[in-house]
Amino acid sequence: MDTRTVLKKELIKELRLEDIGIDDIDDAAPLFGEGLGLDSLDAVELTVLLQRRFGVIIEDIDAARNAFASVETLVRYIETRKDAMPGAGPGLSQ
Repeated sequence: MDTRTVLKKELIKELRLEDIGIDDIDDAAPLFGEGLGLDSLDAVELTVLLQRRFGVIIEDIDAARNAFASVETLVRYIETRKDAMPGAGPGLSQ
């Protein structure tokens, strides 16, 4: 399963996005505000999710702002960090 699909499944599960399917999440739509509608508490949960599921750490607030813009930017962030880690992949940790 590719990173985008894994990420969308995890967003739905971990953030309890009821009545939303993978195909309902627009890759380019904002994660916060009018897009997916996430809030600051979701940002904290998303940060933990990234570390636990993908082994990716958000270094600072600027990195978070850029990475959390959309699913597309988040996938790029994950993949660039994973590529630098030996043995990393979409199912890095469970």
